[in-house]
Amino acid sequence: MEEYIAPKRKRIPYGMMNFAVIRRDDCYYVDKTRFIPIIEDADKFFFFIRPRRFGKSLTVSMLQHYYDIAAKDKFDALFGDLYIGKYPTRDRNSYLVLYLNFSGIVGELHNYRKGLDAHCQTMFDYFCDIYADYLPQGIKEKLDEKEGAVEQFEYLFTECNKTSQRIYLFIDEYDHFTNAILADPESLHRYTNETHGEGYLRAFFNKVKAGTYSSIERCFITGVSPVTMDDLTSGFNIGTNYSLSPKFNEMIGFTEEEVRQMLTYYSTTSHFNHTVDELLDIMKPWYDNYCFAQGRYGETTMYNSNMVLYFVKNYLDNDGKAPQNMIESNIRIDYEKLRMLIRKDKEFAHDASIIQTLVNQGYITGDLKDSFPATSITNPDNFVSLLYYFGMLTISGTYKGKTKLTIPNQVVREQLYA
Repeated sequence: MEEYIAPKRKRIPYGMMNFAVIRRDDCYYVDKTRFIPIIEDADKFFFFIRPRRFGKSLTVSMLQHYYDIAAKDKFDALFGDLYIGKYPTRDRNSYLVLYLNFSGIVGELHNYRKGLDAHCQTMFDYFCDIYADYLPQGIKEKLDEKEGAVEQFEYLFTECNKTSQRIYLFIDEYDHFTNAILADPESLHRYTNETHGEGYLRAFFNKVKAGTYSSIERCFITGVSPVTMDDLTSGFNIGTNYSLSPKFNEMIGFTEEEVRQMLTYYSTTSHFNHTVDELLDIMKPWYDNYCFAQGRYGETTMYNSNMVLYFVKNYLDNDGKAPQNMIESNIRIDYEKLRMLIRKDKEFAHDASIIQTLVNQGYITGDLKDSFPATSITNPDNFVSLLYYFGMLTISGTYKGKTKLTIPNQVVREQLYA
């Protein structure tokens, strides 16, 4: 039997979201650390929205490891050969990092409080364990005596303030609960109650705001939809949404040059049946053409990073043959969830179906909103904005003073028309 010889090349980090594991396992990493100084120069409470499977969670993980005071001794191993390793900022490894991921919360809108409490207690306890040397003694035991996420959170950041510690708060998938109302209109009333008045979700974000007057010095909050942000805005009105900012257009996703560099690297370590240009010609119509800032239109378009990694992994695994299916199965599952937007378009009784207009004339126009309440989702500009944030539309210039939006590529086209 012929001996198997492992290829001497970097692993493809397909499906991987833990920055430290990607670096430890010598995976191919597209260096986005040059954005760290730009983030630091931005407002301290940072909102950032991108479509699913574009690398948001990996970006959050990278930032966590960069700022984590407990990871100081790993800085060279994790960042030494990257941009930020050569040009570190003053704030590196100087925060206690608190990470919350709302997508991990079990429960629908009607019973999410129990799940939110459970997730937060797990993450708060973990925080107390890993930063025990920086916190008052007995903090974990006293925290566990508190009732629920809101009360525990207030206790946690207040105790951190006593020891002059600085917290960097990361919240991934902060809009998780919005998906419930998009999928189920019956949930809208309950959702409104939870994000207005004395609702629990609103109360939680009120505490986040209160924490910024205490030990929470920075926040980085990501999601897919700007709906929740608007509904919570009076509870947390200090954050700035940088989703449409030209300087962050390329922070998530891959530029064509980044894809070219990746393919060039693997062409020197693996069996290729195509030139790099030929592979780009295959991939571009399927994965490229996302523009996330009006000011970058005509300059740089972005590839869906998850789809690029899917393609390259399959190409290498199949000895230089392009995958028969250009769309990964997980993307199909995501778009199944998005098809309800198309159904809603008909329910909203617009003057004309937005989707139908898009199909007939090849584009749609509107004013992109950086936030809007769930109760106003039927507004045509808000609905167009929602399709854009979900990655179903991309910026394609201007038309008669409005933003022109089109379907970005073949992946989205197939899902819309399926």
